[in-house]
Amino acid sequence: MAPITLTPIDIGTVVRLRKPHPCGGHEWSVVRLGADIGLKCRTCGHRVLMTRREFERRLERVVQAASQAQPAQPAQSSQE
Repeated sequence: MAPITLTPIDIGTVVRLRKPHPCGGHEWSVVRLGADIGLKCRTCGHRVLMTRREFERRLERVVQAASQAQPAQPAQSSQE
C-alpha cells in the first residue's frame, strides 16, 4: 500500500478543482479545515463541504498559498 501524501493547505489558500462550478468559476478559497474541507467559490460565493479524500482527488493545483492570498475586504461603514 502506497503512503498517503496530503497537499499542504491552510485557510485562505486558493485552489483550482478539476471540474468548473456550474457558475463557470474555476477557483475556490479554503474556508474550513478539519475532517471536511470547506470551500467557497470565488465567482459566485457558493460554499461546499467535501471530505479530505474527495478534495485530494478533485484538486488540480494550488493557485495561491494562504500566505500570499489577499485578505477579504471588510465592509465599509458609512457612519463617520
